[in-house]
Amino acid sequence: MSLSLKEIKAILKETPIEKLSDVIGSFRDDERSTVQKELDSAAKRYDKYLNELKRLEIMAEYEEKYSEYTFICGIDEVGRGPLAGPVVAGAVILPKGSRIPYINDSKKLSESKREELYDIIMSEAVSTGIGSASWERIDEINILNATYEAMREAISKLDPSPDILLNDAVTIPEVDIRQIPIIKGDAKSMSIAAASIIAKVTRDRLMVEYDKKYPGYGFADNKGYGSAAHIAALKEMGPTPIHRKSFIGNFV
Repeated sequence: MSLSLKEIKAILKETPIEKLSDVIGSFRDDERSTVQKELDSAAKRYDKYLNELKRLEIMAEYEEKYSEYTFICGIDEVGRGPLAGPVVAGAVILPKGSRIPYINDSKKLSESKREELYDIIMSEAVSTGIGSASWERIDEINILNATYEAMREAISKLDPSPDILLNDAVTIPEVDIRQIPIIKGDAKSMSIAAASIIAKVTRDRLMVEYDKKYPGYGFADNKGYGSAAHIAALKEMGPTPIHRKSFIGNFV
């Protein structure tokens, strides 16, 4: 007796994606149009998975290119542009051969997907490090130097220490480890993308907490960036202690 459509749908849903093709094939002789429709839908899901695997191989290009190094570290920052809050840097050493599905530049991911990937990265990484520079430090030494400072702090927290750094576009001063600056690296390197995700999630969580401390500026939503509502609140209520004085001269 053939399985019901409901039973087949349940099997397709519960099957691990990497085994889905075999399960689809096992039901292809079923002539019911409703079953074939479900199989077609599952086949599209499997094709999407195969395309993701191909994308991941492209994302691993630099990790493979420098595979003679034992500990390859990706570096990225988040928060250079906001009017308020710190700049945060992430550093991640992934295991050799790591392929984390759907990892990408943090800006291209939804908040829920970033949170999901954050947990996976923190669980699978050989080592991770977070560094930050405060709004006072940004005002004191400028945003670029503050970013470098946050990156150096992130690197210093790694254990084991990296043998090579894959950086998103920059070369970090005062670092003796070999560096490979990669333009738009967060979309080209799995390690840099991982660093961008943990930095983004860390900073976003901080800004949600600052929203509770300084309500009315929308920090939970705008994360300190200069949205229209944020600028309007800044003009009406003035700056908070976490605003970057060197960034808000046009509004206050």
